Amino acid sequence: MADVKIFSGTSTFYLAEKIAHNYGKPLGQMEVLRFSDGEITPYFTESVRGSHVFLIQSTFAPADNLMELLLMIDAARRASAKYITVVIPYFGYARQDRKDRPRVAIAAKLVANLLTAAGAQRLMTCDLHAGQIQGFFDIPVDHLDGSYIFVPYLRTLKLERLVFASPDVGGTKRTRHFAQLMGVDMVVCDKHRGRANHVESMQLIGDVEGADVVLVDDLIDTGGTLSKASSLIKEKGARSVRAICTHAILSGNAFENIENSELEELVVTDTIPLKRESEKIKIIGVASMLAKGIRKVHDNESISSLFINGKNNY
Repeated sequence: MADVKIFSGTSTFYLAEKIAHNYGKPLGQMEVLRFSDGEITPYFTESVRGSHVFLIQSTFAPADNLMELLLMIDAARRASAKYITVVIPYFGYARQDRKDRPRVAIAAKLVANLLTAAGAQRLMTCDLHAGQIQGFFDIPVDHLDGSYIFVPYLRTLKLERLVFASPDVGGTKRTRHFAQLMGVDMVVCDKHRGRANHVESMQLIGDVEGADVVLVDDLIDTGGTLSKASSLIKEKGARSVRAICTHAILSGNAFENIENSELEELVVTDTIPLKRESEKIKIIGVASMLAKGIRKVHDNESISSLFINGKNNY
């Protein structure tokens, strides 16, 4: 069986170190040089010939992170790596997964094509914005589920009357998954956007009177939706409101929006590094889950044990 070698791109080094530690191997040695105009040149300072190479890099902004990953894949392929798996904890551009108006790009599909063309042979990621993005790839995709780490944490809270809430209609499937796992009810916030990152109106579908509500989303950007949803839920009589979001983009006035909201806490993962700390934000690490995924992929084992299905795991 090919030797495993784990490498990290510049933006995800903080997480890749934890993943490698959980796996039980040191990170592979590589350097990323930059020309004075910003052009990137990554190269491996150790041999990867015949190895199963895992390249870890989230593709959040700026676009250099995606470009660096593409060059890492190409470098590994040209250096005769036996198998190349890209580990993208946060898959950027996933929100552009369809034509929602005329003359726009479908960026998620374009990124999938770029990764495959560069030489990636397998993708491992966590909580895609939409599950059907897996179909954009012509290579195997291991789509890990954030419920694996969020559900155990929620159970430690021992909330008396737990109700899950979707911040929009598009997230009902994700929210229903959590509600079924915990055996509780769910509600939906029906929102209308006038433009990107701006919520014009929102209505609540369901009863939250006296409930401990947990909003569920795959990512949080400006925090406008969750802030507005938490206020609406509180107005409808909820006892407490908190939120779980896998990917903490937190751009613009996000920190201020969260800190001034009705949320008691926002629970996120470390797929994206936080720009600063906040008393309302709690981070749960994904390194152990991803390390287990890497081991199972390399050993040709099923990764189904990394999914909570209500019958095992917890």
